[in-house]
Amino acid sequence: MHMQKRVKSRFLFCDRWFDRHAIVRNMEAFQDLIVIVLCLGLFAVMLIQLWGIFVAITQTLDYKVITAKILFVLILVELFRLLMVYLQEHSISVGVAVEVTIVSVLREVVVHGALEISSVQTAAICGLLLILGGLLIVCAKTPHMDCMSANTKFCPIVYQGGSELQNELEFQYSRRRDENQPLA
Repeated sequence: MHMQKRVKSRFLFCDRWFDRHAIVRNMEAFQDLIVIVLCLGLFAVMLIQLWGIFVAITQTLDYKVITAKILFVLILVELFRLLMVYLQEHSISVGVAVEVTIVSVLREVVVHGALEISSVQTAAICGLLLILGGLLIVCAKTPHMDCMSANTKFCPIVYQGGSELQNELEFQYSRRRDENQPLA
């Protein structure tokens, strides 16, 4: 008795029922919608914080509170920029995330006061800032992986090298073709 081997997609959900590419496209569109809503929310919070800065300046001159609010708005601006990069490239920019973290750490130091922080916390903050600074340098020196793999004109390193290589290959091909042509 010979058993017929079943086709892999015969009993499973196959492409005619579930189009994986359509599902992925729809999920990416939904993620973009979520990021846009987050951007609008961040923008609203920035406006509220700017109004709070204006009120704080007009009523009291507590520089610590005003500076903390200004640094918080700068953190929100950096987060907004991070979301914009995500919308454009569909990847998180590690450099921008590190910048947000550095500004956040410095904001906490300003809010709590450098003299009020214990020596252990100061050493930990210094170590964290050194590591984040090193990571920021590495991010600045390393080209973006999406840029390198895309091979588009938006990535000048790959695009220029690619076009020079392409021109050289075309030149070599045309020279070989000319050499192989019979004399008429």
